[in-house]
Amino acid sequence: GQSAFFTHSATMGRMHSKGKGISRSAKPYRRSAPSWLKTSATQVVEQIGKFAKKGMTPSQIGVALRDSHGIAQVKSVTGSKILRILKSQGVNPAVPEDLYCLIKKAVSVRKHLERNRKDRDAKFRLILIESRVHRLGRYYKKAGKLPPNWKYESATASAIVQ
Repeated sequence: GQSAFFTHSATMGRMHSKGKGISRSAKPYRRSAPSWLKTSATQVVEQIGKFAKKGMTPSQIGVALRDSHGIAQVKSVTGSKILRILKSQGVNPAVPEDLYCLIKKAVSVRKHLERNRKDRDAKFRLILIESRVHRLGRYYKKAGKLPPNWKYESATASAIVQ
């Protein structure tokens, strides 16, 4: 049998690499806002709105609030997550953030390949990135976060990313 100290069993590996890392950030156990935090929920929501108007993604907003405003977890202060707040304000992104980042990566690799046609490794990696884009797109269409007729095309991808 397994020992009681060994907390995780076989972890699922990465999709396109051999990593099986389990390192992650440790969220605080207490789900309530810290007592030293003097920022109110309405102030945090306003700040999130300002950051969103600047064109920041939900992750970037969270990092900015954590690093320069001392707000560790937005959910503990406001009661709802950053993306939900953005949706309520009507400024949520058209494409989910993880899909947007993958598309951005694919566009930059494709641009690199235009300059360096012989880079076979980049060509192979582009195939892997685009397969992840298609997989994630399929998931988001099923979940209703993307329209059913949404399709990733490399020609129009740079327009999505700008």
